[in-house]
Amino acid sequence: MTFDPASLRFDAAGLIPCIAQDAATHEVLMVAWMNADAVARTLATGDVTYWSRSRAAFWVKGETSGHRQRLVELRVDCDRDCLLALVDQTGPACHTGRRTCFYTAVREGAEVELMRPSDPAGG
Repeated sequence: MTFDPASLRFDAAGLIPCIAQDAATHEVLMVAWMNADAVARTLATGDVTYWSRSRAAFWVKGETSGHRQRLVELRVDCDRDCLLALVDQTGPACHTGRRTCFYTAVREGAEVELMRPSDPAGG
């Protein structure tokens, strides 16, 4: 069966959330948004491309920082309203310079920082 991006359930703004997960370690790296064109560009180029809501523009992960995400596999959830991008991540995924955007845990009612930035310039 051929994949048709039009079969995805985009929200009212034409966006769908995409979870980026390291293909080798299975670590969840980040969550961002895609529109239909970003999905198509990602599949065509292999470079994960998101839609920046704040800039209203395409955003190829790592285009300026060099911390690229190469697509290994794109998965669609059962409701077709969320994507999972299994990626080969180069450098930190988070703009704070951390490997993952999920570096804060809530333990016994307190926030605990799990990792420090590894890249002073950010991801």
